[in-house]
Amino acid sequence: MRKIQILGTGCPKCKKLAENAEAAARELDAEVEIEKVTEINEIMKFGVMMTPALAIDGQVKAVGKVPSPDEIKSMLSE
Repeated sequence: MRKIQILGTGCPKCKKLAENAEAAARELDAEVEIEKVTEINEIMKFGVMMTPALAIDGQVKAVGKVPSPDEIKSMLSE
């Protein structure tokens, strides 16, 4: 099972990123766990200075932007 982490404090872009991640997982019919990381100290542990950010299996894949579901699908396929 893959783990997708949405790093952000809950702003509208963070929510959109979570929606896109859910849509990508649904379209791929992939078994994923989506976790929202909202605690600033936890976000900092990833080395992320701008939110929203997206991490897959603990690796940061996008920072400061909201990738589309198609972009997230290609990240999941890597």
